[in-house]
Amino acid sequence: IIEKKTKSSPLDTFKQAINNVQPSIEVRSRRVGGSNYQIPSEVRPDRRVALAIKWILIYTRQRNEKSMSLRLANELLAASVGEGNSVKKKEDTHRMADANKAFAHYKW
Repeated sequence: IIEKKTKSSPLDTFKQAINNVQPSIEVRSRRVGGSNYQIPSEVRPDRRVALAIKWILIYTRQRNEKSMSLRLANELLAASVGEGNSVKKKEDTHRMADANKAFAHYKW
């Protein structure tokens, strides 16, 4: 499906989509003195790929196309050009980390 739409290698499109969705930073909850803080922390490379695939699958299931293969193809195409809900999720994660960078010194 991807090859028909883009006239390029589906594997390259898949790799580009994964790279566009990988988060470099995430927030983790930490309890300090009776209140919870969202602490930004770096993401390990293997977890980056796992999160990217997880997010792509979550937002693939939420799409409204007829078949799962069509949904996955369209989500991968959108992610490979920097669009789609999975890329938006990455940007939201980065925005959360940026908003909470004042608590970065609570890292353990």
